[in-house]
Amino acid sequence: MKHTRVRVLAALAAGTFALTCAAPAHADTAAETGQPVMIGHRGAAGTAPENTVAAFKDGRASGADFFEIDVQLSADGVPFLFHDNTPKRTTDAAEVFPGREDDPITSFTWDELQQLDAGSYFGRKFAGEKIPHLRDAARIATANTGVYVEIKSPVNSPGIEAVVADALHSEPAWHELVAAEKVEVIGFDAVSNIRFAALAPEIPLQQLAGTIPSAAEIEAMSAYVDSFGTNCRALDQAGVDRVHDAGLEIGVYTVNAVSALEHVMDLGVERVTGDFPIQLERHLDGLDPFPGGRGVRILESNNDVPGSDTQDEHGEHLVLVNDGPAAVDVSGYYVRDAANNILNVGDGYVLQPGATLRVYSASGTNSEDAYYNGGGAVLNNGGDSLGLWSAQGKLLDTFAN
Repeated sequence: MKHTRVRVLAALAAGTFALTCAAPAHADTAAETGQPVMIGHRGAAGTAPENTVAAFKDGRASGADFFEIDVQLSADGVPFLFHDNTPKRTTDAAEVFPGREDDPITSFTWDELQQLDAGSYFGRKFAGEKIPHLRDAARIATANTGVYVEIKSPVNSPGIEAVVADALHSEPAWHELVAAEKVEVIGFDAVSNIRFAALAPEIPLQQLAGTIPSAAEIEAMSAYVDSFGTNCRALDQAGVDRVHDAGLEIGVYTVNAVSALEHVMDLGVERVTGDFPIQLERHLDGLDPFPGGRGVRILESNNDVPGSDTQDEHGEHLVLVNDGPAAVDVSGYYVRDAANNILNVGDGYVLQPGATLRVYSASGTNSEDAYYNGGGAVLNNGGDSLGLWSAQGKLLDTFAN
């Protein structure tokens, strides 16, 4: 960062802030490269199981500037990398520890966490991926691709700020990344951020919030953070300007389609976090994000809120289109959303050039241009994105509403 930041150095409980100044600078800022700083979300959550070593390796392979992780503390105080508050969605806790799948993830000891499979939910080839230790992220990172450390749900991990600060200061792998200016810390909890700023004022810090607050609130944040991050779906030019007027850079999450990337770049965003950093980096480099895609893509996605103009009598669905020059057998293709819900295409569907196929989550009568999965509404259309995959597990397209 090129601006001089003011950092809080007194503990929040003291009631007053002793202030100092620091001016760390990143050589790969958006202003200098003409491109935003790219961050792989939870490693690269679109192409590998989130917050696993496999995802960190995909994030590193993408050429992104950073990959992001979520750190929490186990019941016995070990810093581990996991996003959710419970193990239910992304592990086999229901089988390994029956009845505990809805328990707080921080109620598990490190030894118990290591008994969980954190990869199979995403695909069979990731079976056996473990919940990583904080130091595993430093092991995968490089001087080219650093780490965004999100302090996740700090209320559930008392003392986590000190644990993270100590690791960044004392562990050689982290210390090298800090020296290379390839570590930043982010978080939604302002109290936690202020606490971390007091412990490690030299580490760049970002305040996260779902929307951009008032100019006065952003100005107050600028006392202890260097940048502000928010949801790309709620972003407008006025909000971007408020952040910049406070002397802060702005980052957005979760940008998962080329069209969304172009939009936030047009607004002047300096930092972009996405589940598909490989594909977004290819686009920034002037390359086809999905080489060998054969022209099939997601044309639209519709969760059919009752009363909407686009409501369909069969409910939630998406539309595939073949923009290529040749017919494509889409049997076995599937669409995965950001929460890992999946809609499949059945056997026998060949999409002719220019043709479309509606894929429904509900029950119905299959036809030449419609396939029904026979279940309830499963797509998280209010979420971040959809990814289209071939029957062989090749990513063909991403789509964001």
